[in-house]
Amino acid sequence: MQSAVLDRNPARPFAHPNDLDRKRVERSLKSRKRYRYVKPQVVMTVGGYRIESPCCSRNIDKDGGVVDVALLLHDPDGARWELFRKDHATGLWQLDSTHQRLPAALERLNVDPERTFWQ
Repeated sequence: MQSAVLDRNPARPFAHPNDLDRKRVERSLKSRKRYRYVKPQVVMTVGGYRIESPCCSRNIDKDGGVVDVALLLHDPDGARWELFRKDHATGLWQLDSTHQRLPAALERLNVDPERTFWQ
């Protein structure tokens, strides 16, 4: 669903990404439940943040390379956060959930009860 980025109103400036929230995301990832021994990176992208991490499980990348974990996009019109997970088989982002606040989206990502992000 990368089209979510393209559907934004181009005349309206983005509040995200910004350094303050990027650091909030980085700090939050330290409390994740899965793959705590790898160091994920938070990359700023138009409208939000992309999280990538080495693939230590070898489930996605047999060589242990860096894989996309999640995409957090802020919807300024709906004043909400959209949390996407990567479908590694197709290479496409899929909407996982929407949240009114960033901490709620980060909690979903960090707990990952269905193991859809941290594979």
